[in-house]
Amino acid sequence: MSGRNSLQLSLRQATPEDALRIGVLGMQVFLDTYATEGIRDSLARQALRSFSTETILDLMARADTSFIVAQTQGHLLGFAQLAAQTDHPMIRSPQAAELQRLYVQERFTGYGLGWRLLAFAERQACLKKASMLWATVWVGNPRALAFYPRQGYAHIGSPVYTLQNETHENALFRKML
Repeated sequence: MSGRNSLQLSLRQATPEDALRIGVLGMQVFLDTYATEGIRDSLARQALRSFSTETILDLMARADTSFIVAQTQGHLLGFAQLAAQTDHPMIRSPQAAELQRLYVQERFTGYGLGWRLLAFAERQACLKKASMLWATVWVGNPRALAFYPRQGYAHIGSPVYTLQNETHENALFRKML
């Protein structure tokens, strides 16, 4: 991979054969994003639980969940995780889908992977009869907080998320499809 212009990117639906790479990339991006002050027990437990190969395979087996991968020459660079027919107290729509994760390996930010993965996820949500796509973003992630409005998403509230008995503020974004 010699430069930004030579990146031969492909996007596709993930298969079970991708689960190991999704889990490892997910753990890497999760820790890069949330472990800004180092690794705490709560983050370590969450990372191991959320990104084990078994957890990813279990999610892939669900009819309402899909993964989209971005890769080049067999190397995984990013992924999106989409869940159909999800609800949130601030959404209340049976035709809503949730973008549960949009992860790009740090080295490959700035290549347009994020917006391409998001556009693919939006098309998938439409195919699953969703009229809206929503996502929550940790308020400590300024790049993601700026990304979603540039893609046409509106900030509609600030829910909190409890992780290992710790409360974290998020921003909730949505887009009508």
